[in-house]
Amino acid sequence: MANQLDELNPVVREEGLETQVIAKQLPVKVGVGSTVFEIMLWLCGILPGLIFLFMKINAKKHFDQLQQKIQRNASQIDNYLEQRVVVLQNCARLLDKAIDLDKDTFSAIAKYRAGQGDDSTRNEVSAQVENISRNMNVAFENYPELRAHAEIADAMQQNMYLQREITAARELYNDTIDQWNRDVFAWPTKMIVAAKNGYTTRIPFIASKEIKEKANDVFF
Repeated sequence: MANQLDELNPVVREEGLETQVIAKQLPVKVGVGSTVFEIMLWLCGILPGLIFLFMKINAKKHFDQLQQKIQRNASQIDNYLEQRVVVLQNCARLLDKAIDLDKDTFSAIAKYRAGQGDDSTRNEVSAQVENISRNMNVAFENYPELRAHAEIADAMQQNMYLQREITAARELYNDTIDQWNRDVFAWPTKMIVAAKNGYTTRIPFIASKEIKEKANDVFF
C-alpha cells in the first residue's frame, strides 16, 4: 500500500527538483489481512460486525457522493473548455488566411465535445486547445494588423477570460480528486469498500508539457 501512496504524489527529479504528476490510475487492492480483520470483528460478537457493516455502508455513500462531486466539477471544466473551443473556432475562421490551422486537432476536440471524454482525454484536449491558442498568438505577432480587427480582439479577450475560469475550475476539480485518491487508500473501512467496488485513483488535471516548459523560461 505504501508504494501505491507514493505513486499518488508528484515524482521529484534531481535535476532542478522538477515535479511530474504520474498520469495513471492505480487500482485499490486489499490483502488477506483485511479479510482476517473483518472475520475477527464478527468472531468478537455480532455488535462489532454490525457496526463495521454500517461503517462500510456509509463509506459507500461517501464515495457515491464524491463521485457526483467529481462529475459536477468535471462538467464545469468541460463547459468552459467547450466555450473556449467555440471562441477559438470562430476566431480561426477569421485567421484561416493568415495561419495554417491544425484541422486534426479540431476534429479531436469535436469528438471530445460529443461526450467521449474521460480524465485522460480531458488533459489531452486541454493541451490541444492551449496549442491552438498559442498558434493564434503567433499569428498576431506575424500579422500585427490583425490586432485592429474588432471581432478578433473580442474573441481573444473572451479566450483569456475563459482560460482564467478553466484554471479556477481545475483547482476545485483537483481538490476533489485529491480527496478521492486519499480516501480510497484510507484503511480499513474506505479502502476495503474501494477494493470491493473496483475503484481506482483518478487522474488530476495536469498542466501540459508545453505550459510547464514555458513556465521555466526566463522572462526578465
